[in-house]
Amino acid sequence: MLAVFPSEGREGVPGRRVAVTGLGVVAPCGIGREAFWAGLLGPAPEGPRRIRDFDASSIYGPKDLRRVDRFTQLAAVAAEEALTDAGGWSALAVDPARAGVMIGTGIGGIETLEAQIHVLIERGARRVTPFLVPMMMGNRAAADVSMRYGLCGPCEAIVTACAAGTQSVAAGARLIATGRCDVVLAGSSEAAMTPIGEAGFANMTALSSSGVSMPFDAKRDGFVMGEGGAVLVLEDYGRAVARGARIYAEMAGGASTADAHHITAPSPGGSGAVACMELALLDAGLGPAAITHINAHGTSTPANDLAESQALSKVFGTPGPAVTSIKGITGHSLGAAGSIEAVALALSIAHEMIPPTAGLTEMDPEIRLDVVTGGPRPWQPGPALSNSFGFGGHNGTIVMVPPS
Repeated sequence: MLAVFPSEGREGVPGRRVAVTGLGVVAPCGIGREAFWAGLLGPAPEGPRRIRDFDASSIYGPKDLRRVDRFTQLAAVAAEEALTDAGGWSALAVDPARAGVMIGTGIGGIETLEAQIHVLIERGARRVTPFLVPMMMGNRAAADVSMRYGLCGPCEAIVTACAAGTQSVAAGARLIATGRCDVVLAGSSEAAMTPIGEAGFANMTALSSSGVSMPFDAKRDGFVMGEGGAVLVLEDYGRAVARGARIYAEMAGGASTADAHHITAPSPGGSGAVACMELALLDAGLGPAAITHINAHGTSTPANDLAESQALSKVFGTPGPAVTSIKGITGHSLGAAGSIEAVALALSIAHEMIPPTAGLTEMDPEIRLDVVTGGPRPWQPGPALSNSFGFGGHNGTIVMVPPS
């Protein structure tokens, strides 16, 4: 099976190279890439992973804040940081028609929907805000970022549950690789920690009854819910080099598959995940032996962690590359998770260090992976993967390599 991959070198799908030149993140462990990275290396917080002291007033005025759902605000703040990190629009000097936006979500504006249902019941239909639909629609974050910066290229929102962030980053990179765009703002956001959102996940027994996120642990019992947003500035590599941009990493490949198996459960043995990782490697022109690190989906649910570990073992052998899940720190932010983890992977390359898997104290004996635990692990950056798998059987994988 593995013989289909080149044993060395990069001979992937032809196309332009894609650089990561800007990072923006809003997460429970830190707002902004520096605070976020420090949070990933620190102790795991307790309880639900809400973002404290979040303020989007630098983006929206008082009136607009009341008309923009929290999931859109999270994406807007992350996008502003990412653009600033990339040098700003003046430095990018991109034709607006060749600048795109790809910002996904798993659920969208559920906070607004829930609040307005209460208004409907308690005060009547005429008191429901006329801004309900544009506030709750899943493409609102992408639309806001496009309008704020005048980006006239493709503006799309991928809504594939917990795979949305990874698939959005992969799709944004593809717009550059194929020549359609020169710059793309790619990422995702989620703010679903509402009473109805939490009740829905709790009643399907997806949430941890212990309230502790323990990826790959023998006692794991479900995920801890989180929220957040992240945006990456993706840019034509040659263009980035020419303008002297800082390049965090190169987007080398990506893939998307479907399990076609069950609305919530992963396919047995992780077959859909196996196919997704193999296609991403093929897209990057890399063999499994070239991969040195994997940022796992690792949600802390019994079925998902086992299926992902089985898939990783099938593709990479055992123990395989160094594996981590940051969800012990961030919790599971659903549609935002993949883009937050893409930022974590880019920062791991930049800092030459892999964050530990917080919450893991007793490895599940059925999981035979090299999981980073206890503390961060120094790392000589090499090709690395990030995985996301979502309800509906959606699988997403991206491949990053150090800049060269």
